[in-house]
Amino acid sequence: WTGMKLNKVDEKVFQTLKAEGKELTLQELTEKTCEPSKKVFKSLKKFFEHEIIVTKARKYSLTGKDPKAAKEEEPEPEV
Repeated sequence: WTGMKLNKVDEKVFQTLKAEGKELTLQELTEKTCEPSKKVFKSLKKFFEHEIIVTKARKYSLTGKDPKAAKEEEPEPEV
């Protein structure tokens, strides 16, 4: 198995959260990454589903889990 596939926006969001070392709002992440909030939110959703980030009161922070080590969900086999 391989880790998560990170696109350019995912990388920016992850690196920004890592560099800041604190909780950031969607607005703050949008400003710091210079990416549209829609794309930033999509990355946050992906990270949340893989337990890379946690959210508290609409602020996002890293869990310490490496996204490249996170397992991609295997699609259910067709029966």
